[in-house]
Amino acid sequence: MEEGFLAEDSEADTLLEERELQVPPALHGERLDRVLALLVPEFSRSYLQQRIAQGDVLHAADVLSKASARVRSGQVLIVRLRETPQSQAFVPESMALDMVYEDEYLRVIHKPAGLVVHPAPGHWRGTLLNGLLALDAQAVNLPRAGIVHRLDKDTSGLMVVARTRLAMDRLVQSIAERTVRRQYLAVAAGRWRWSAPQDFAGAIGRDPLNRLRMAVVDLGRQPGKPARTTVECLDQSPQACLLRCSLHTGRTHQIRVHLAHAGYPLVGDALYGGRPLGELSRQALHAWRLAFTHPVTGLPVDLQADLPADLQALLAVTGLRYNPQLTQPSPPSMA
Repeated sequence: MEEGFLAEDSEADTLLEERELQVPPALHGERLDRVLALLVPEFSRSYLQQRIAQGDVLHAADVLSKASARVRSGQVLIVRLRETPQSQAFVPESMALDMVYEDEYLRVIHKPAGLVVHPAPGHWRGTLLNGLLALDAQAVNLPRAGIVHRLDKDTSGLMVVARTRLAMDRLVQSIAERTVRRQYLAVAAGRWRWSAPQDFAGAIGRDPLNRLRMAVVDLGRQPGKPARTTVECLDQSPQACLLRCSLHTGRTHQIRVHLAHAGYPLVGDALYGGRPLGELSRQALHAWRLAFTHPVTGLPVDLQADLPADLQALLAVTGLRYNPQLTQPSPPSMA
């Protein structure tokens, strides 16, 4: 049982804590769900939206049932926090984490393939968030334990995690302003047909034929968001090609979707039509380089993570050559 859940609710058959929260002046006029996410940061915004929808947020005797309702400075809110698999997920779990960089403001972690970043249905425990909570007692005071961006479960590579609220807010702003440079190495099926770097700019939204997938969509007909990926071929063989991919936006499955749409699904990416090669048991995608301006010191941070063993074995099977010197990028625009 998570500490803080005190009384039993016989109707919902869950444990229940009631918290009293006062809206500070700085949040006057903000949406109810955003205010709750800021005042109760150990729970996700989606979980708090569920509490609103189920009548667990009150002002005086009135139930506040709309997440979009605007709050007032000084308003006192009562929030009933019910124990669910999601709420039980935010607990410390000790795990070995590969630290590439660390200071008092942030960490950069080399995430292995197979590690889920954030608790979600089917993966409520054993996530990177659980490991961060065990690593640093102060992480509980940060939304999502300081996680500012994600990698798919089966994508390996570099992630930056904040250790203070100041660093977190500035990193989120830098990502939104597209001044964080993220480059990936990928292995795709087939021979690459372009000699120069290619820009893929198809908007990405939910695949209307398969809700588990994303797809390139026509924004005039389907919901989605603009996306842009620059891809350059570093080497190729009759079976596959080694690609360097630079993200300019950060949409769900962006590289996987853009390459599959262009006819180059990633090796091992069954969701997007990629076939297995060798013994690789996941999509051939690695977050190889992460470069940004430090959110507090203002100094440049530019880090790289070499290919993990399973991807190096794939290169050997496909006859592709990986030369770290050749992967050093020219200075492309960070916009």
